[in-house]
Amino acid sequence: MSKDVVPVQIYGVLPTESQSIAIFIGNSDKVFIINVDQTVGRAIAMSLQSQRSERPMTHELMGDIFTAFGIEVERVVINDLRSNTYYARLILKAENEVHKKIIEIDARPSDCLAIALQTKRPIFVSRAVWDEVEDNSDLLEKMKQGYPKTPTKGKKGTAEEEES
Repeated sequence: MSKDVVPVQIYGVLPTESQSIAIFIGNSDKVFIINVDQTVGRAIAMSLQSQRSERPMTHELMGDIFTAFGIEVERVVINDLRSNTYYARLILKAENEVHKKIIEIDARPSDCLAIALQTKRPIFVSRAVWDEVEDNSDLLEKMKQGYPKTPTKGKKGTAEEEES
């Protein structure tokens, strides 16, 4: 894989004081936070535990549609951070007897993370975003130890994701 991206994983999911869900993403070098709405946050938490809802949620439905049409999720890349909003790309591969096609789709990082977890596909962050985000490894460690303080918005790299 290119040096322009950094492989990451989801380390934790935590409700915040602002009624959003903090998703801790990173690797052994750094952990950063993307705040998402409660619905997608719960979906990500369920996917981390390999659980499905009784009725398909949107990311589960998308995964089922991908499977039905022979589309595979290749990877997810959180590729930009502008005005405290994260952006991501969902990279798909469609292959049949007629053609083979790689498709990149612009999507919310929260949706991309849910789909990547469901399909067990890798998650990456662009080097530019990685270099810009604040390291929240210490906050993750406090969270694991039951520290009551939750992340708040306002710092670069801990901004709330737009959900429009």
